[in-house]
Amino acid sequence: MNNSTALVTGANKGIGEHIARQLAAAGLTVYVGSRDPERGRRVVEEIGGNARLLILDVTDAKSIAEAARRIETLDVLVNNAGIGTELAPASGTDLDSFRRTYETNVFGVVAVTNALLPALRRSPGPRIVNVSSGTGSLGWSDGQRPEISGPAAAGSGAAYRSSKAALNALTVFYAQELAADGFKVNALAPGLRRTDLNPRAAASGGDPAEAAAGAVRLALLPDDGPTGQFLSWDGATVPW
Repeated sequence: MNNSTALVTGANKGIGEHIARQLAAAGLTVYVGSRDPERGRRVVEEIGGNARLLILDVTDAKSIAEAARRIETLDVLVNNAGIGTELAPASGTDLDSFRRTYETNVFGVVAVTNALLPALRRSPGPRIVNVSSGTGSLGWSDGQRPEISGPAAAGSGAAYRSSKAALNALTVFYAQELAADGFKVNALAPGLRRTDLNPRAAASGGDPAEAAAGAVRLALLPDDGPTGQFLSWDGATVPW
């Protein structure tokens, strides 16, 4: 993998930071996508020689265009950047909250992916990993899984969860469109992890490095690996 290149969005903290670290440890040159220059620089310095800082705001067209201009060839794109601070049910969530969440979790993924498709097409084995959420699974909405237990089973977090359901659909559409070109496009359910996504995540005991390992596995899939799938961090299939 020493000649391979990856970009991880939102890589200055949380699961994204661990994905960047693990990809670099596997020998890839990793662009650490970060909206915050100082946080991104810290992560790059800690990772060392295989890391490159890429200032990237997935909600800003100019930032995306500049990032795409810098990257000539790309083997792996991990769409990890996401927000999920609004935990109210649909009836208690204002439209601005929905728009803000979708701007990052859905529109940002489309904008970044489309901008980097030319670079990915230059790779002999392009891979796209969309970091989704088990809470976006309609099949798990009955509350039988720990990701959607308690208040989440009653329909809370509607903006975040519906944005991840939309991301899952986009994963399928990209996988279908790009299959003939050798792309592998999959979505990951990372599980509830100790991050600053929201208070519930921050209070959890889930190791973000464990979720990152699941993303890295999808990023490094062999040519006979799956595409258009929604997979858990442990490799199990997640219902749409």
